[in-house]
Amino acid sequence: MMNFLKNKRNICFLAMIIITNHAFCQQVDYSVVSVPEESGTDFTQISQPTDYVCMPEVKRSRQGIGWFSNRILDISKDGKDIAYLSFRNNTTNIFIKDLNIQGSSIQKTNRTSVLDFSYAPDGKQIVFSEARGKTNQIFLTSAAKSFVCRQITTGNMDYSPIFSEDMGSIFFARQENNGVSIWSYDTQNKFLANYSQGYNPYPLKNEKAFICVRSSSNGNSEIWKINYETGVEECIVSHPEHNFSSPVVSPNGQWLLFVGSSKIESGTLVYYNTDLFVSKMDGTGFAQLTYHAADDLSPIWSKDGQYIYFISQRGSKEGKANIWRMKFNY
Repeated sequence: MMNFLKNKRNICFLAMIIITNHAFCQQVDYSVVSVPEESGTDFTQISQPTDYVCMPEVKRSRQGIGWFSNRILDISKDGKDIAYLSFRNNTTNIFIKDLNIQGSSIQKTNRTSVLDFSYAPDGKQIVFSEARGKTNQIFLTSAAKSFVCRQITTGNMDYSPIFSEDMGSIFFARQENNGVSIWSYDTQNKFLANYSQGYNPYPLKNEKAFICVRSSSNGNSEIWKINYETGVEECIVSHPEHNFSSPVVSPNGQWLLFVGSSKIESGTLVYYNTDLFVSKMDGTGFAQLTYHAADDLSPIWSKDGQYIYFISQRGSKEGKANIWRMKFNY
């Protein structure tokens, strides 16, 4: 096991795209909020250093970049609160911040090592995974009351849990000896089902299908759509020079938001980082949204689809992670 979320332990190995294990560091000026390529886009810092927002782990080399791709940011159903992972007192837990009030956050879980999470569609529950010894297990907890949790899976390496729109299923990724695949837990009969290879599942509305991430034959990570009713599997976004992860569908169902690897070149300098990208649901309209040398990660949509929230070190001279909001101008 190795650390994939800064200040965290026992993060699932295959939750991250690994390009290489050889470290390669380059000094980056994080202090600027935006760069010229992002002109016309407004960026607003949502959190403060005292929120201790977790920064997903990023590994750089001379050949490429790898990063922790699981969801560690989400918006409440009414769009008033944002939930995030925070490392405090040697534990990692979910905290919730009111977007309309500049103040402290409320601790939502009282665990040791929460990995990732998402709100239920009705806004009443939060489903999350936690590292416990040599396993990752999935739990349910109330989004509003107490620290009481109900365990959903046990004895495996499970992560990236997310409800289907009808709340009949919880989809998640499971690491096994032969790789990572997408599973579901039936919330009524408690049955488990295995669907296909992949990770970072995102169930679609009004369709028995989900978006996920898969590795191509040459090792690049791609965005796929899997229809588990018809069996049709199609690659939506792929590029020979980029890896992609963390897909999230816009509220109107028209856009796909995701993280991608980028390469900044200046003379003999080559620096790899992560940026935000979008495409239409069929892969057309592909566009890069951010260009900062900081790492932009774990993006989510606002409930009206007009804004994107994400985690980044931009705007911090010390390179500290914060939650940022940007206007979606498409």
